[in-house]
Amino acid sequence: ASIIILNQYMFLLRDDFRQNPQDVVVAVGETASFECQPPRGHPEPTVFWRRDKTQLDLKDDRIMVRGGKLTISNTKKSDTGIYVCVASNMVGERESEKAQLSVYERPAFMQRPVNQVVLVDESVEFRCQVHGDPPPALRWKKEDVDVPRGRYDREDSLLRIKKASVSDQGTFTCVAENRVGKAEASAYLTIREAPQFVVRPRDQIVAQGRTATFPCVTRGKPQPTVFWQREGSKDLLFPNQPAQGDDRVSVSVNGELTISSVQRSDAGYYICQALTVAGSIMAKAQLEVADASKGRPPPIIRQGPSNQTQALGGVSVLRCQASGDPEPTVTWRKNGANLLGLDPRFSLLEHGSLQIQNTRLSDSGLYTCVATSSSGETSWSAYLDVKASLPSSDSTDLMDFMSHNTTALPGPPSKPEVTDVTKSSISLSWEPGPEAGSPVSSYVIEAFGYVCDLCPRATLSDPNFHGNSRCTGSLWGIQASQGGFKQNKSAM
Repeated sequence: ASIIILNQYMFLLRDDFRQNPQDVVVAVGETASFECQPPRGHPEPTVFWRRDKTQLDLKDDRIMVRGGKLTISNTKKSDTGIYVCVASNMVGERESEKAQLSVYERPAFMQRPVNQVVLVDESVEFRCQVHGDPPPALRWKKEDVDVPRGRYDREDSLLRIKKASVSDQGTFTCVAENRVGKAEASAYLTIREAPQFVVRPRDQIVAQGRTATFPCVTRGKPQPTVFWQREGSKDLLFPNQPAQGDDRVSVSVNGELTISSVQRSDAGYYICQALTVAGSIMAKAQLEVADASKGRPPPIIRQGPSNQTQALGGVSVLRCQASGDPEPTVTWRKNGANLLGLDPRFSLLEHGSLQIQNTRLSDSGLYTCVATSSSGETSWSAYLDVKASLPSSDSTDLMDFMSHNTTALPGPPSKPEVTDVTKSSISLSWEPGPEAGSPVSSYVIEAFGYVCDLCPRATLSDPNFHGNSRCTGSLWGIQASQGGFKQNKSAM
């Protein structure tokens, strides 16, 4: 402390400030404040401030000193410096400890990422340039999650995706951050996938008067628009819009072309086309119109699906192998509705079997394998039951469950014998085959052929404990098979 005695008056100024100013960090435009409490003295010392050893100019409207508090509003970069609080009276001056004012700049974008649209497997780049003081750190987010290393290339202000996939679609955000602030700029990436065929239309031979069906299932992003055109015609056939002047021809919402009551004039090539902003594809199939079936048997399903119980999330395979002349086309229905192409989890295997991946509870239902040719149509159905959980391995119910739920097919009957042939009936007997996993519930008898002296111009229906036989027209042969869900839709 310093003391001066003058004319019997004592003047005093102590050395230590009761409160020293502290360092302050602000962003440009913010308000900075310093506070100090000067040392005690007599008379009470006055306070002023110095920046970098120069007294502050109070003519600047942004600067205000009230007591020991200094306030600088709307700070500028030029306000950066070392500030000292000075206390003064008749004894002298005292300086506080030094305090640093740092005026930084918040991150600001010089270049923002922009929305982009690319095709699958194309490369894409997002650019993001910022300035600020101190220089901001950059990072990238996708849907509020930091982008993983390895999947994306990051070089300073650049984000690069070498081969875009459908899963890359979404919002990408550039985040810039420093000591005084954070800024974000976002852009949306749209992925387009060129149309692809899931199920192509196939050439068909259809008898006059029957129905021809050409499936055409596609996928893409966005979902393709599917339409049909007959080769040589300018008319376009769109879903749910009947052909002009011919209500026999229609296209379903799934892209399936149906021609009912086929006529010889319908023969020709039909073109399925799928179109999106990402491209277009087409596939052509030929329709041959044959004479009404001349006694040829309908397709035979040699191995049909069997009832199954499947665990949730599993893989189910419903078997279907068909043969015939001409070779039949195999399609599938669920609860009577055409199935393939509606869900990518469903796929048709090489020989006509249906595979369902990642099964869901909603997959439960009646599945029908349909074998179609110009000589007729044959179907075989089975029920799939998807359970949320199956019995555990230590459950006493497991063996009972296994005994009633097996994909093993029953063996075919053997040694058929025909007796008691009359003009209106026959008796048929056979030896049952192995039951495999469960008791045989019923037998189905099919009759077809060229000459039928047994039932001329008549329909035979003769149910008994063996099964039910029906014949319209002529009898060529009889086939017996096991399984309660097989049926022949052709009346011969």
